[in-house]
Amino acid sequence: MVKNGAEILIDALVEQGVDTIFGYPGGAVLNIYDALYKNSDRIRHILTAHEQGAAHAADGYARATGKVGVCLATSGPGATNLVTGIATAYMDSIPMVAITCNVGVSLLGRDSFQEIDITGVTMPITKYNFIVKDITKLADTVRRAFTIAQSGRPGPVLIDITKDVTAAEYEYTPQEPAPIERQTDTIREEDIETALEMIRNSKKPFIFVGGGAVLSGASDELKVLAHKIQAPVADSLMGKGAFDGTDELYTGMVGMHGTKTSNFGISECDLLIVAGARFSDRVTGNASKFAKNAKILQIDVDPAEINKNIHTHASIIGDLKVVLRKLNARLDPMNHEDWLQHVEMMKDMYPLRYAKTQLTGPFIVETIDELTKGDAIICTEVGQHQMWAAQYYKYRKPRTLLTSGGLGTMGYGLGASIGAKMACGDMGHPDTPVFNIAGDGCFRMNMNEIATATRYNIPIIQVVVNNHVLGMVRQWQNLFYGKRYSHTVLNDAVDFVKLAEAMGAKAYRVTRQEDLKPVLEEAIALQAPVLIECQINCDDKVYPMVSPGAPIQDAFDDTDLKIK
Repeated sequence: MVKNGAEILIDALVEQGVDTIFGYPGGAVLNIYDALYKNSDRIRHILTAHEQGAAHAADGYARATGKVGVCLATSGPGATNLVTGIATAYMDSIPMVAITCNVGVSLLGRDSFQEIDITGVTMPITKYNFIVKDITKLADTVRRAFTIAQSGRPGPVLIDITKDVTAAEYEYTPQEPAPIERQTDTIREEDIETALEMIRNSKKPFIFVGGGAVLSGASDELKVLAHKIQAPVADSLMGKGAFDGTDELYTGMVGMHGTKTSNFGISECDLLIVAGARFSDRVTGNASKFAKNAKILQIDVDPAEINKNIHTHASIIGDLKVVLRKLNARLDPMNHEDWLQHVEMMKDMYPLRYAKTQLTGPFIVETIDELTKGDAIICTEVGQHQMWAAQYYKYRKPRTLLTSGGLGTMGYGLGASIGAKMACGDMGHPDTPVFNIAGDGCFRMNMNEIATATRYNIPIIQVVVNNHVLGMVRQWQNLFYGKRYSHTVLNDAVDFVKLAEAMGAKAYRVTRQEDLKPVLEEAIALQAPVLIECQINCDDKVYPMVSPGAPIQDAFDDTDLKIK
């Protein structure tokens, strides 16, 4: 059937299983928005307050579902407003397709109104990008984009379409989506044999889980491996939920704000099995001193990550779920009771602790965990509240913590929570609570998306942990910069409760511990957009902590500082 380019785009998206798009219209993209209007029964469009919010919402949708998230923007500033969201998805390997429109082909390269080379701009932060100047290539380009976004190590793909292509006509022939195969051709038998030998010879094995375990859906296989070889398990920020946070073998997060048990355990183990993690600097600390007593076995789908940040003794390249199944099938149960007892002793000696007498970030997160029992999706912004959310919420399942790990994007979480809540309905559990935990500094970045939540009555719960400062930066200034608080104090007259109410949300202010639980219970029951401002002390800190450049075994907390 002959259709115009905008209609072909919609058909190609539906063909790929897309039912939700987040975006913002403009002149160059008008033909597509006209097609969306005519196809509103097939694709739901969520109008965000800003294009960055659309990109983060698509990202959150993708993280929550495992499907490709889709965002849409017009040319020029509309396209560039997507850039931070695209980079966020790129750093965390999130499958996303960003669609932009550009000026007509005859106007390209002339500094035309709202023209920008968005493919050039996004080249370093996309897995691949396209500019479509020929209507005959549009449908196949969309198909290729979705395949690339999902294959191997996932990531964002950008499709820029000139406006004249959206108006031109061409024959559209539907196709079945190409199956996305797990990457197995790189899994070598000799690498499997080497890994099995290393595991069998180990007396003190330790498993470190990264975001790749979430992306590959390897939770069950990880649990089997850990219990079969009796190995403690730690995770990165991106790996949260891949291994059950209530499991007896779980030791907590590793790295700059990891638990002492995880940091010390990795420093003492004789074999570190790295499952889908890329050795971020926030994980390793001083790389030259990371896991110096251990042989390192790294399993990753991306060969570029092997020996990039940390030298490994052996590696297996391929889909993590498939690799773990192969290892589990050939491993016999092992006994490492002495090692596990030692790790349990460290758990008892070095628990996470905080002041119990006042409202604090950890108390807020623990109360949310208590009320939801892990049956919620937690989104965060970036900073102290993000680390407290990682430390004190027990993630039982994958895809329940959505946070910007690699790029550290302030303003990410609110848009992501909107995408995640839309995803809950699509996944058949619309009543799953979705929280966005933010600091007051982060909330200011994209707080206009509260208006998006109220426009569509998307029942997210926005928690603002308000300490009237840029908390994490202030913590560094306090510990390492002689308490010179340069431009980190936000103690102004902004009233977040009134702001939220002005945008149509229900809002609460909490200043005491005893008031938090009833407010959270009411917020969950309301099934409407809610903001809860929680006021805490400006000098509360995230502990444990590793000083920048120090090895992770030098983790300290407030008790260590008092001893010094």
